Amino acid sequence: MKYLYYIYQILFALPILLLATIITATATIVGSALGFARFWAFWPAKIWSWLIIRILLLPVHIEGQENVDEQTSYVFVANHQGYFDIFLIYAFLGNTFRWMMKKSLRKIPLVGKACESGGQIFVDKSGPKAIKRTYDKAREILKGGVSVVVFPEGSRTFSGCMGYFKKGAFQLADELQLPVVPITINGPFDVLPRTAKVPLIHWHPLSIKFHKPITPQGKGKEFELKTLEAAYEAVRNGLPTERQKYVQNDDQ
Repeated sequence: MKYLYYIYQILFALPILLLATIITATATIVGSALGFARFWAFWPAKIWSWLIIRILLLPVHIEGQENVDEQTSYVFVANHQGYFDIFLIYAFLGNTFRWMMKKSLRKIPLVGKACESGGQIFVDKSGPKAIKRTYDKAREILKGGVSVVVFPEGSRTFSGCMGYFKKGAFQLADELQLPVVPITINGPFDVLPRTAKVPLIHWHPLSIKFHKPITPQGKGKEFELKTLEAAYEAVRNGLPTERQKYVQNDDQ
């Protein structure tokens, strides 16, 4: 059965998804250039992500969507198991949002340009002025129900377990006094682990859980740290027991 699935994805699924990726990126670039970035940066990618998951026949369990108000701006923070984290969040998070992502991702052919055109937030850590520009852009975007999604670990796991959370997303939430919504993702590490030598998809169920928002209880480093710790525990406790231990990623 495993080999039939490999044949299916090579001969049928992957060619369709490659074409869908090109169409999605092109639509985002062109549509955003025409002045409709809020629509084109979100909906084509949402449909593309849903299509990827469905064509690859991956079952998805969704929990906690009722915890999130689609008209409210949030800082969403999720663990980072693999590439399919992106597809799960795009496909099943109802809120319009932008990613806060590594600057290096801008270099991905076509997709990087689409992310730039759609107003995704590239994190530039080259110096204090660059970091300030990153947060200035985030402030401009986080209005009118637009949210931001961050992977606070900063990189995909090597083990399926979580590393530590960096503080950037929580500093942003503290400064703007926005609620933080933890998201637990499980399954992408089994579908396509970072350590895979051959980029073939393994069939495995996926799950995504939206926890209750952590609302601001004050402002400053003390409250920022409390929110980080609460978000980390919520995400970690949503994982299967064998993946709840802390394992530091080598490139965090």
